[in-house]
Amino acid sequence: MPAQRLSVVVTRRLPEVVETRMKELFDVQLRDPDTKMTREELAEAMRRADVLVPCVTDQIDASLLAQAGDKLKLIANYGAGIDHIDVASARQRGILVSNTPGVVTEDTADMTLALILAVTRRIPEGLAEMQSGKWQGWSPMAHLGGRVGGRRLGILGMGRIGQAVAKRARAFGMQIHYHNRRRVRPEVEAELEATYWESLDQMIARMDIISINCPHTPSTFHLMNARRLKLMKPSAVIVNTSRGEVIDENALTRGLRAGEIAGAGLDVFEHGHEINPRLRELPNVVLLPHMGSATIEGRVEMGEKVIINIKTFADGHRPPDQVVPGML
Repeated sequence: MPAQRLSVVVTRRLPEVVETRMKELFDVQLRDPDTKMTREELAEAMRRADVLVPCVTDQIDASLLAQAGDKLKLIANYGAGIDHIDVASARQRGILVSNTPGVVTEDTADMTLALILAVTRRIPEGLAEMQSGKWQGWSPMAHLGGRVGGRRLGILGMGRIGQAVAKRARAFGMQIHYHNRRRVRPEVEAELEATYWESLDQMIARMDIISINCPHTPSTFHLMNARRLKLMKPSAVIVNTSRGEVIDENALTRGLRAGEIAGAGLDVFEHGHEINPRLRELPNVVLLPHMGSATIEGRVEMGEKVIINIKTFADGHRPPDQVVPGML
């Protein structure tokens, strides 16, 4: 007799090709309509599934994990970031957690450069003027932004994405600087022509552009707090395509409104989709709806990684992208 197929619950709609493959391999329940699950729906799903496939909008904490039944054995996260999952509590309950690392690197790095250009070259202001029909023609002093070539870029977090940002920034003629929990290998520094700063404060005070590319952990929460934001040059800009919690959003808003920071490009926010309304009013701020990794190619690759993790687990082996507590 064929082995019983794993019961899999997916919390959001995924690309059609991914869902089709899941239906071929597993006893899968897909999300229709594509809305965020409530905590009650998540708890119920965790009680009936062998495998849960959540995403970044699903907060899976210790209290929710306590409601899971004995059936749940794997949380195969659709995405690389797992700060929304209490991995340690899951492990204590015998539940493995996997993710999809490396998939969004190039896409997120592309968006980081797009935000740098959008803020420094005032692209949204020009777009709004064109769409409103208010453009009166070219003028020597209109829409003046700043040249990115020659500017100092300070990268906070020199992992996969940080290094991909550095490669792109070098092509634009920027000077690469970085602060990281650990200094990268000498050959990586040489390839990127990157300068390491042990002191984050000293780096921030000397940069023209700050790019946030570190994960959200207890040690990085509000790493860019009010004190550090005040260290930035009044002509400097900051972009964030990582996690909103790394920046104190209220302090950033105050600095932008006071002219202490020249501009910001944000794809992520401290409180999810609940954005500080004062940010929306500022002409020197570019806001995007968490679309840094939003390419069809990336979403399909993420789904393929999820399927491989589940299939490997079903075959009795450790998922290749299993997340181990203490190694994050």
